[in-house]
Order: sequence, then C-alpha cells, then structure tokens
Amino acid sequence: MIFETHGHYDDEQFDTDREQLLEEFQRQDIRYVMNIGANIATSKASVELAHQYDFIYAAIGTHPDDAPELSDAAIEMYRQMATDEKVKAIGEIGLDYFHEDVPKEVQIHWFRKQLELAEELKLPVVIHSRDAAKDTMDIMKEMQGRLCGGVIHCFSYSTEIAREYIKMGYYIGVGGVVTFNNGRKLKEVVEAIPLTSIVLETDSPYLSPVPFRGKRNSALNIPYVAKEIAALKGVTEEEVYDVTFKNSLKLYRMEDKTWRN
Repeated sequence: MIFETHGHYDDEQFDTDREQLLEEFQRQDIRYVMNIGANIATSKASVELAHQYDFIYAAIGTHPDDAPELSDAAIEMYRQMATDEKVKAIGEIGLDYFHEDVPKEVQIHWFRKQLELAEELKLPVVIHSRDAAKDTMDIMKEMQGRLCGGVIHCFSYSTEIAREYIKMGYYIGVGGVVTFNNGRKLKEVVEAIPLTSIVLETDSPYLSPVPFRGKRNSALNIPYVAKEIAALKGVTEEEVYDVTFKNSLKLYRMEDKTWRN
C-alpha cells in the first residue's frame, strides 16, 4: 500500500484527466493522498478536492514564494479552515532563498506565524526549505517542543542535518530526486538514516523520477522511488512500502485508518 504524502493534484496540469487519474490511484493500491496547499487559493482547492474523494486529505498553508499574500486575516482564515476534519497539516510552509524574489524577513515572519498556528491547532507541519538550511533549522529549533512533528519535504540537505531533524521528531520526505544521477546527496541521506524516518512523496506534478524525468509526475511513479530506496537500504520493496505507509499514518496522525479496504 502507498501513502502519497505530498502532491498538488489541484494543479492545472491535472485539469484534463484528474478524475481518471485519481480513480487509477485506487486501482493501484495508492490508499491515501495528502494534497498540499501552497497558497490561499490552492489550500482552498485542496480542501475541496479532499471532500470529493474519501482517500484524499488536505494540508493548508502558504509557500514562502507566496508569503506576501499573507496577513493576520489570512492566518485567521487558515485557522477556520483547519476545523475541517479533512485538514491534517499546516503546509507547505518554510523558507526558499533560491529565487530571492521575496525578502528573507518577509518569509521568516510568515513562516513563524504559520508555525505558531500549527502549534495552536496541534497539527503537524510540512516544511519547504531550499537554500535556507541554517535559518530553517534555527527557527525549527526555536519551536522545538512546541510543535507536534511533521515532515521536511523534498529534503535536499546533508546527512547531518537530516539526523538533526530526525532527533527533533521529523520525517524526511523522499521523492523522485533520489533516482536522479545527480541526486547523490539524497542517496547518501537515504542510506544513512533509518527507514522508519522516511516517507514517500512526489511533489506532483513536479520532480518525476527516472525514467520519466521532465514529464508530469503523479503517485503512479512512486514505485520507482520505492525501488531505489530499497536498493539503497538493502531491503525489499515490500518493506519500503510497509514501513513508509505506517510512518505516513503516524506523521499525519491517521493511525486509525491503517487498513482501509
């Protein structure tokens, strides 16, 4: 069984065949999907999608690239949205210094505000961090003991940083990059950390694994990620599916749904 812990199936790239694709997920034993918001509009879309399909759940939050859209009123709107039973996390939130389009101080301010909301609501967090290792870690350490866990999505840092997050109670999100020829750093992380700290994700429609790199991604490609993880860890693919599925249920506090038929 597969738990797709991070996809954006509300994205316009799925507009032509979304229904057919999601039906295929269920035929392929993709038992649960966490659809991740990246701004106010996509957070609303995630909740709407979650209500259309019983196996889809939603995370709500604003990505650092869209941090300027936030306000106290927007945070209050997220607070109200989080009362919906299908909302399971705050995310994706964090810091992204790659493009430098949004001032760092703006990103940091609203990252903290959304972490505080997660603390208040007792929801796990989905963390986006790109080229911002130190600031992200510093802020997460400030919040240590106040949050109820979460995942470092699309992990791209060192093994040492991965181990530090694991000690803090976070999972490491692993997707298509682990199959890339230039994904050596992530391969080393996967080799070094316990399987019990890994969850499977896609970031669909982005980051398709080899041999589909550059094409639209979906959870149907997760077996390529699982196969690579199994090879790196020296375990069977079945063990990868079993352990990461259980990890994902724990991450999103959905243990009561372990064996949905």
